[in-house]
Amino acid sequence: MSFTSVAASRKLLNPTFIGLWIIMFLVEFVKGALIVSILPIYMGNVLMLGAFAIGLSFSLMYIGDNVFRSPAGWLIERLGFRLTMTLGLCITLGAVAIIAFLKTLGFLVLGCTLLGIGTAPLWPSVLMGITAVTEGNNNFATAMGVIQMSSLGGTGLGPVIINFFLHGSYQPIFWFLLGCIAFLVIVSLTLPGKRKVVSTEQEAAQSTALPEVIRQQGQGNVWSRIHSSIRHIRSQLHVSPLLYPALFLQSFAVGLLTPVITLYVRSELGLSPEMFSAMLVIGGGVTVAGLIPIGKLVDRLGTRWFLHIGFALAATSVGMFALSRELPMIWLFVLLIGLSYAFILPTWDTMISHMLPEKEKGTVWGLFLTIQGSGMVAGPIISGKLWDMVSPTAPFLASSGVMLLLFFLHLGLVRKPKAAPAT
Repeated sequence: MSFTSVAASRKLLNPTFIGLWIIMFLVEFVKGALIVSILPIYMGNVLMLGAFAIGLSFSLMYIGDNVFRSPAGWLIERLGFRLTMTLGLCITLGAVAIIAFLKTLGFLVLGCTLLGIGTAPLWPSVLMGITAVTEGNNNFATAMGVIQMSSLGGTGLGPVIINFFLHGSYQPIFWFLLGCIAFLVIVSLTLPGKRKVVSTEQEAAQSTALPEVIRQQGQGNVWSRIHSSIRHIRSQLHVSPLLYPALFLQSFAVGLLTPVITLYVRSELGLSPEMFSAMLVIGGGVTVAGLIPIGKLVDRLGTRWFLHIGFALAATSVGMFALSRELPMIWLFVLLIGLSYAFILPTWDTMISHMLPEKEKGTVWGLFLTIQGSGMVAGPIISGKLWDMVSPTAPFLASSGVMLLLFFLHLGLVRKPKAAPAT
């Protein structure tokens, strides 16, 4: 490892980045515990609610998370990622409290919706925070690798750890989760304030004027500011039209697999739950182990070839996984799928970060994340139809085809325009 790489890694070890890492880990820990381990059983077996009520609650949670990412990005530009993150975490705290103590269907649906809205600022705020702490250090991809580790670790450990305590009353578990979110509210208050790109004299003037800006927004000026932001983005955001379908397809490929992977492994491959858990742990471990090394290489060499390899490898391995029936080959393709996502996860966001305009970065991040998140909303719907109407392997082959399409879209995204002929 070069001296430059070591120095870049050390620069990540600052209070802002550590605070973002803790927030990301614990929020995903709480969401993973609620979504996977707690809510399905609590709502179904304890409160005796029907499958429709559970499905409605989860759908509204995902919709709230996705739809409010763009407004969250807009708020980050005006209020900074500290205040936006704190507001989101306070809403999350209220949402978990509603779920824990108000046991009627209406309040549970409200709590799940607020949980999605409260966590919506998480990724835009974290991405803006990473942009701030890595600016000038050329280590955005390394930082993304570390953050992706915290996200995947929290999502995976939340259900696993909480499962050990799901015996008897749910109230102690809810109190524990509320304590985690309350701790994160305190952590968020230690983050730096509004990210500024103006001179020191202007900073003081803007700090004094901020309450007046908020007061004007409360009087109806907010719509004109939104329109102004949209005009600025239209004039300054110069990206290939291919980016927008690529954003959608990047998560759509994952969404095609999420509702059917467990059923496929159990019913079609005939593997035991223990074997499936081992595949998830080892495949995910390959992804996590590769995030930081690949992030460092992306910072040094650029994103192009890593995304080329990642998309091609994902398309091949997912497709072959669906067509394989021998256990050694299945294990091989699980490992390759994990490796492909180690190439994709830190590199994709790094590529997008290079396309952002100088101003309204938070707004554009939120917009891109909303487009990308819509793939996770549409994917499971299409996946179920493919399973029922075509075959159990169809969602996997469709996901493989989407990854192949992303490979070709990425070729178009990184293609340099031809120089105009001299006159």
